Amino acid sequence: MDKQNSDINWQDFIVRMQRWARSLGFQALGVSDLDLSAADKHLQNWLEKGFHGEMTFMEKHGSKRTHPAQLVEGTLSVISVRMDYWPGQAAEPWSVINDSEKAFVSRYALGRDYHKLMRKRLAKLAEHIQKEVGEFGYRVFTDSAPVMEKAIAEKAGLGWIGKHTNVLNRDHGSYFFLGEIYTDLPLPATQSVSAHCGSCSACIDICPTQAIVAPYELDARRCISYLTIELRGAIPEEFRPLMGNRIYGCDDCQLICPWNKYAQATTESDYLPRDGLDAPQLVDLFMWSEHTFLSRLEGSPVRRIGYDCWLRNIAVALGNAKTSQSVIEALQSRSNQVSDMVQEHIDWALQQHQVS
Repeated sequence: MDKQNSDINWQDFIVRMQRWARSLGFQALGVSDLDLSAADKHLQNWLEKGFHGEMTFMEKHGSKRTHPAQLVEGTLSVISVRMDYWPGQAAEPWSVINDSEKAFVSRYALGRDYHKLMRKRLAKLAEHIQKEVGEFGYRVFTDSAPVMEKAIAEKAGLGWIGKHTNVLNRDHGSYFFLGEIYTDLPLPATQSVSAHCGSCSACIDICPTQAIVAPYELDARRCISYLTIELRGAIPEEFRPLMGNRIYGCDDCQLICPWNKYAQATTESDYLPRDGLDAPQLVDLFMWSEHTFLSRLEGSPVRRIGYDCWLRNIAVALGNAKTSQSVIEALQSRSNQVSDMVQEHIDWALQQHQVS
């Protein structure tokens, strides 16, 4: 069909898309135009300051990241969706963070990896659209390509980008995943929303490593999520004591955010805690073999950091744990059986307990 000259009322069509999206488990759907010039300027400034650290993929792809039609030829609009992931049944986060014998895993990673689930639901949404309009050009994304998903979600009215650089929604906080459909349908943009951070600086003040160097500006090189997930080498010593027991990601800036009192518990069973990851014992996790790590975390986003980084992160957390015989014995049991990179962190951890 000739979409440009069709008699479809696209405003009404978006309302139908929103209904389909809700039926597929998304909490909201909006549409963005392709003008990401403001986001492009912010990105270039961020890259120039080197705040991306070793995430070289943020520099690649030229201007495709901020010019959707360059990434997917023929794109006229972007459909943006969000899906809540807050695991209401999980152990209370602060109680875990404040227990040095336990390990804290970012709440988004307690269950199964969200990428496949989101992609499948977005593909089903595209099928709904195709039944209505006929064949059309589109491509589905879930954190899987150079896509400015936060900027797109903000333009589509799904929320605003907060001072911690996460997208916030007045009724759902920030605990949600984002996904996109780049499409050649001439959809009108939905209404954006105003920002509501005001004078609040809670996220900036609580960051353990002071990674939020200014409102709306994150130095990833200082961020615990970057240090535990993206960084593949040694964690700088200056940050190790500040990491506490956070072995995969860090939620402090979200946990403290006043808007997250409105966070909605997920209805997706895939996002609920598996293998007791919501409040596991550090010593137990450190004793996992690589086979156990791979089998127990099959389908989990945690698995992508690899076994070495898993041991590295836990070694740091054990160094920050309250001194006990079990902690020292666990660290010593791994000595001289691991890579040089992991050994460096074990040696550091033992030094924290005054063991040479």
